[in-house]
Amino acid sequence: MEKRFVPNMAAAFGLAAAFPARAAQIAGDPEGAGVIVHAVNWLQGTLLGTAATVAAVIAVAAVGFMMLTGRINWRHGAVVVLGCFILFGAATIVGGIRAAATGG
Repeated sequence: MEKRFVPNMAAAFGLAAAFPARAAQIAGDPEGAGVIVHAVNWLQGTLLGTAATVAAVIAVAAVGFMMLTGRINWRHGAVVVLGCFILFGAATIVGGIRAAATGG
């Protein structure tokens, strides 16, 4: 059976949430890009907003309960929890990497 690469969705969302605003600052917005920038900012707000936070809290609670009752492997449960931390901490992680890279 052939194994396919499946990207980690938390990492993908974290990257999408962290970079669009910075890319717009560096390159400057081309003509007519305001709509796209606003759409990406809306997507970022949706992915990191109140509804996403509530969903992540429920997911962590459900996975934690399943880990305690033995219904899910601890390694898989830890991946869910780590993915939530990466998703919501993406801006801080990128800021730390950027500060380390620039030496400031």
